[in-house]
Amino acid sequence: MTRKKLFSQLKGFAHGGDYNPEQWLEYPDILEQDIALMKKASINCVSLGIFSWSFYEPEENLFQFDWMEQIIDRLYENGIYVVLATPSGARPAWLDAKYPEAMRVDSYGVRNHHGNRHNHCMSSEKYRELVRRIDTRVAERFANHPAVLMWHISNEFGGYCYCDKCKERFQSYLRKKFDNRIELLNHAWWTGFWSHRYNSFEQIEPPYSNGETSILALNIEWRRFSTWNATDFMKMEIDTVKPFRPELPVTTNFMMMQVFDDYDYQKMALSLDVISWDSYPLFHNDFESLEDTFLLNAFNHSMFRAMKQDRPFMMMESAPGLVNWAAVNKYRRPGIHELAGIQAVACGSDTVQYFQIRKGRGAFEQYHGAVIDHAGTDTTRIFKEVAGLGQGLNRISEVSGSLHRNKVAVIFDTECRWAIDDAKALSEKNKKYMDTCVGIWKELMKLGVEADVIGKDNDFSSYKAVFAPMLYMVSDELGDRIRQYVKNGGHFWTTYFTGYVDENLLCHLGGFPGAGLTEVFGIISEEIDAFYPSDRNHVHWNADGNCSEVVDYAEYIHATTAEVLGIYTDDYVKDQPAVTVNHYGAGIAYYVACRMEPRDMHRFLEQVCTDAGVPVKKNLDGIEYHVRYGNDCAYEFYLNTGNSDRQLSDLDGIDLKNSQKVSKTMTLKPREYLILKKGIG
Repeated sequence: MTRKKLFSQLKGFAHGGDYNPEQWLEYPDILEQDIALMKKASINCVSLGIFSWSFYEPEENLFQFDWMEQIIDRLYENGIYVVLATPSGARPAWLDAKYPEAMRVDSYGVRNHHGNRHNHCMSSEKYRELVRRIDTRVAERFANHPAVLMWHISNEFGGYCYCDKCKERFQSYLRKKFDNRIELLNHAWWTGFWSHRYNSFEQIEPPYSNGETSILALNIEWRRFSTWNATDFMKMEIDTVKPFRPELPVTTNFMMMQVFDDYDYQKMALSLDVISWDSYPLFHNDFESLEDTFLLNAFNHSMFRAMKQDRPFMMMESAPGLVNWAAVNKYRRPGIHELAGIQAVACGSDTVQYFQIRKGRGAFEQYHGAVIDHAGTDTTRIFKEVAGLGQGLNRISEVSGSLHRNKVAVIFDTECRWAIDDAKALSEKNKKYMDTCVGIWKELMKLGVEADVIGKDNDFSSYKAVFAPMLYMVSDELGDRIRQYVKNGGHFWTTYFTGYVDENLLCHLGGFPGAGLTEVFGIISEEIDAFYPSDRNHVHWNADGNCSEVVDYAEYIHATTAEVLGIYTDDYVKDQPAVTVNHYGAGIAYYVACRMEPRDMHRFLEQVCTDAGVPVKKNLDGIEYHVRYGNDCAYEFYLNTGNSDRQLSDLDGIDLKNSQKVSKTMTLKPREYLILKKGIG
């Protein structure tokens, strides 16, 4: 893949963030100060109009755009470009008062009142009509302004609506999916259980909190529908604004997956030109190390990057200083802001953007971090750190447009997450699907192996090795793709609780893992046992005689054609296989039948990568390592996210921060980083 710059108008990276000048129209002197301060901070791009509807249209059919045009003109005159938003993320009070059907209905069937965000019904025909109208007016006025770089569609899509209109659309969605044959749905959903069969699609309701929640296929289909409905709404907005300037790319800002899983972003991403997300790691918390906080953030970066691998992604929002919504709103310590910004770049972002440019004077986010604090000066610590990062981004501008070429993937799939969380199995509070996927990804990072984070529906044929922890939901089609991948030479690694159900959450018959995978892995899983917190077992590794502790879950499996790499040491599964490897076609399939800490599988994971032809780096010693590739060079990023000095060795290249030759060894102090440019053949 060749370089793919997001914005030809910018020399390098986009540096900036959400700017809300409509809040300051009564303070023209502050608006001028903001521009001067943005220039001091090397800010070259701002997002406008995200929450501007009540200023654009203060009364129905009364449109006012002159104020925004003046602001865009002034920004452009000062070298600051614009990401222009459609304002559908929050509605004016007049709209909800006149058209209450635009507001959502909660899971008990009660209509919401006006307020907050994410309170609009995306099925409402009236709301869609009003959104199309305001989007059209905004596009007519601003799409062809030379300052505008791209469209930002709405804001942080999320949440569900249970109104009658959504119910009707859900029923229509199901009719189409099941070919208008209710008997197909009844079989797929196994509604004979508890005598919950449907006679018609009109009888099907969303999973109301005080209604039907026992049909697991209904629950997941509702979430699939909600993703489809949100995507349909988003595409309606895209189709509205795109014709006014077709070359403008479109994005919408996704949210961090450890907190938000309302929609399947991997499916929504298909309708976007560029992927962007809002990065808010909880630095300096008391439940994990700083290195782990950084790595979890990098996992999110890697997932969003992998949604469009042929171009960089955008870190659309991050917090200068602190957030205002956490249990403890803690300031980033000195040096963390720059390191987090460079981490985004290392992971493939061509933007470092913030929420927000200036702190609001009142309301919900008046204490959320910002580049410009209430003091309104360039002397605050946070402003100086933002400005320092902006200058640093200018020095490494040549990195922009470069891409990743990872040969390893970890499957983290939203639908699998939904299905596992809802499954009446295992331990209710200890399923930890995301934690398990993140843990394997982190352990690979400690080997210097950065994996793309992909969904189960993605094409993984280009990867040398694919790691798929707890791949619970495997359709026949996915089973065929895994079988073909391994047969063709791929290395596929999975764990307990894999291949138990199909896409409708019906258990596979004939033994787990189903969908034809018992042959691929050379094992059959007979039982899966859940542990109390005090329960323990161990795995004895045949290769070196070491033992690893087993927690939470252990499957009782039988090896058919697989070679046994490790056995249980205790309980009724003593001496039975716990870890296996099976040669299938030209490839290899690994199965881990129990939960172990990823660190206890470090050597095993290293061997899997080595056998797949994926090089590992053994000299990282706590350093976070990423690589981006230009047309004829590689940019290696070494980030010291820990609290002690780290030694780097075997270095050879140019330090982009100072254009100095680096060879052999270097010491990185805490919060320091190295960007090493190397030539490649």
